[in-house]
Amino acid sequence: MPRKTRTVPSLYLRYARLAALASVTLSSAAAMAQKAPLYLDPSQPVQARVDDLVGRMTLEEKVSQMQNHAAAIPRLDVPEYDWWSEGLHGIARSGYATVFPQAIGLAATWDVPLMHEVATTISTEARAKHSEAVRHNIHSIFYGLDIWSPNINIFRDPRWGRGQETYGEDPFLTSRMGVTFVEGLQGDNPKYYKTIATPKHYVVHSGPESTRHVANVDVSPHDLEDTYLPAFRATITEAKADSIMCAYNAIDGEPACANTFLLKDVLRKDWGFKGYVTSDCAAITDVAEGHKFAPDLEHASVVSVRAGTDTSCGKEYSTLVKAVHDGLISESEIDISVKRLFTARFELGMFDPPADVAYARIPFSEVDSPAHRELALKVSEKSMVLLKNDGILPLKKSVKTIAVIGPNAASLAAIEGNYNAIPSHPVLPLGGMGAKFGATNILYAQGSPYVSELPVVVPRALLHPAKGDKRFGLKGEYFNNIDFTGSPVFTRVDQFIDFDWDAASPGPGTDMSAFGVRWTGTITAPKPGSYPFMFKLAHCYPCGDAENVRVFVDGKQVSYTQTPAKEFRSNGLEPFTLNLTDTKPHELRIEYSHHARLFGAGLTFEWMPPIDTERENAVEAAKKADVAVVFVGLSPNLEGEEMNIHVEGFNGGDRTEIELPDAQKHLLEAVAATGKPVIVVMLNGSALAMQWAKEHAAAVLEAWYPGEEGGTAIAETLAGDTDPAGRLPVTFYEGTKQLPAFDDYSMADRTYRYFKGTPLWGFGYGLSYTSFKWSNVKLSTNKLTAGEPLTVDADVKNIGKRKGDAVSEIYLKAPASPTTPIHALVGFARTPLEAGQMQHIHIVIRPRSLSTVAADGKRSIQAGEYSIFVGGAQPGETNEGETKSFSIVGDKDLPR
Repeated sequence: MPRKTRTVPSLYLRYARLAALASVTLSSAAAMAQKAPLYLDPSQPVQARVDDLVGRMTLEEKVSQMQNHAAAIPRLDVPEYDWWSEGLHGIARSGYATVFPQAIGLAATWDVPLMHEVATTISTEARAKHSEAVRHNIHSIFYGLDIWSPNINIFRDPRWGRGQETYGEDPFLTSRMGVTFVEGLQGDNPKYYKTIATPKHYVVHSGPESTRHVANVDVSPHDLEDTYLPAFRATITEAKADSIMCAYNAIDGEPACANTFLLKDVLRKDWGFKGYVTSDCAAITDVAEGHKFAPDLEHASVVSVRAGTDTSCGKEYSTLVKAVHDGLISESEIDISVKRLFTARFELGMFDPPADVAYARIPFSEVDSPAHRELALKVSEKSMVLLKNDGILPLKKSVKTIAVIGPNAASLAAIEGNYNAIPSHPVLPLGGMGAKFGATNILYAQGSPYVSELPVVVPRALLHPAKGDKRFGLKGEYFNNIDFTGSPVFTRVDQFIDFDWDAASPGPGTDMSAFGVRWTGTITAPKPGSYPFMFKLAHCYPCGDAENVRVFVDGKQVSYTQTPAKEFRSNGLEPFTLNLTDTKPHELRIEYSHHARLFGAGLTFEWMPPIDTERENAVEAAKKADVAVVFVGLSPNLEGEEMNIHVEGFNGGDRTEIELPDAQKHLLEAVAATGKPVIVVMLNGSALAMQWAKEHAAAVLEAWYPGEEGGTAIAETLAGDTDPAGRLPVTFYEGTKQLPAFDDYSMADRTYRYFKGTPLWGFGYGLSYTSFKWSNVKLSTNKLTAGEPLTVDADVKNIGKRKGDAVSEIYLKAPASPTTPIHALVGFARTPLEAGQMQHIHIVIRPRSLSTVAADGKRSIQAGEYSIFVGGAQPGETNEGETKSFSIVGDKDLPR
């Protein structure tokens, strides 16, 4: 936190002081009771307090509260507040915090109690950060208590770049993970929310990114009810999420944030939602400019408020003052939204004495604590999905030398994912492998870029701290100023220049808002030639950053870049070329200074590698090793939200094809040609078509974007310290040709529920280092009355020779019809078992999970013959598991 900032007393205490000064004849308590406004009296009902506060506001003040950055109202002692905070898999963009695996990796754990621990930890750190910020009079974006997570859109197509933020393709798995995540964020206090969760993006939002601001989705009533709505319904009706975010796209001709059917009829009437709705950022602008649903921002704001969107992410709602004066909307309609917003703030305890709010007393020491780091490691270990193993794993003790190869072996972004927290001590795969197997036993080669058209982090092999120094990397001197004066506050060797310091300082003694780093050493070309180099800034929001980078080679300045003071989210600096005519070490000095109020630090040193040379280096490393572990896949710099990436296979954050890019595919083939066993470790946020790896690799491990301890978790999994028991939350298809058109939102021939082809690896698939057997499956009845739950009991036994986690998957097969899924997940449980141990599982299948949806969107439980499968994968994928049949008697319609 910035130094020398004053502590701001709570509103309650300030009014108490005013009341005490108002009269010398009354006791201070009596004076407070007489003078303090009702809205500051914690003993009063929340609604009465909200009505009192909003009733004191002018129209302009009310409207000022309906934008994500709500202005302060000094005369009422209402502090400014920003509704926008991120907590998808760790509290993001507000300094160091615990970084868990990306959401798709969390889903791969298939572990509901563990997910609750994750969400509880995230909300704990959010509270601690918020309280610390308030103590220092910081009310900025990303320090609030309204968390814009989870993303529970259905990952219907692997080409969508934001699918990594979701819990996969299945409505039931997404619902269970979403419900427990919301509950963990919001806490269990009967009076106060810990934080407020915001499920997003409501609804039918799942790409393409390039058309999201203009796209209208004509989704069928069946698909809307069967696939797109269930997770949102569950988080609202079961977990009682107090907020929800509407999407960019339009549905059936009405923008999501101005859609009366979705926001009024479904959300509030059918589901009984009492909280507030926030727009996605600039989505109100899209109502007018993208969808042409309104003639201008004023009218767009009016139709959105009337539909039920209470606050805009952006400044569009500032037009509402004029709209009231123009007679387009009444002030009483404005009041509805403002009261919803202040109800949330009161229920977070923001207007009560901190002593009364237990969550407000969470110490800052909880943030990035050792216990939380241990949990991050545990979750990462449990997210690993073993897709193939010919017996090479766990690695035998006879394996002495390991070639660690690939663009994801040493990439910070590849363990962070997107919408990420900032790790204080990230463990990259290369570091994890060195720590586990011994650094001297590791031979590292970058091998290839992700794609031939884009740069990648400069590998450590090119850099040394000084001539003759055999260590890798550069000497880093860290200064607590921007002009490199005086002595550095600390010095270390950085193997890579690849840092994310968003709202965080590089280390002890440096101020996050103003510091400098000088890296010195040598750079050596892999072969004589001209090499393009460039720097990438980690961040540039909320803008106002001033970044300076100077580069000197052999004492001569070869590059100097300064970012414009108001540049927004521009993270690419001007490239420069080094003409290295030999392979001798050349002196290198890089000076980076950062000067910003709160946000934006971080730098990555990149290059365009000579692909053939890097591949040859990888082959040489593999030849010298007993085994090659090749880290391939994707990067959140390639797949993500609305990105300026347009190269073969990638477009605007999405993918145009799901095959592994050619540069990486050729790397795998070249390494395998050495004859050494190849273990493929994938780091990615979406499914990859990895047919070659399935056919030729000795083992394939899916690691996702695994979080701050990802490198440790991967190494421990390969070593056999932990048993990989994650399961795929998405289908891995054989290739792009198996997919329908990306912009077709019909679920026909999509996901395991409706896909008629043969996948590469199916939803729910995953191997283990041990084996399990399911037996004694019993149903509570073989003739169920429609509307009643069904109980499933079974035994699962670890029949292998080592401990592991059994993941029991329960699928329902309903009577066939044109709209019925092939089968559908209706229950699951993850059970740790010692070798030889048996455990009884007991799962209640709710009536809603036994229902089906007709073409007209009506959900009902239908009479007929059904079956339940209990096993370790989908029915028919393995020989594990048992099937039991039962019938349902009678029909029962279910509410929307």
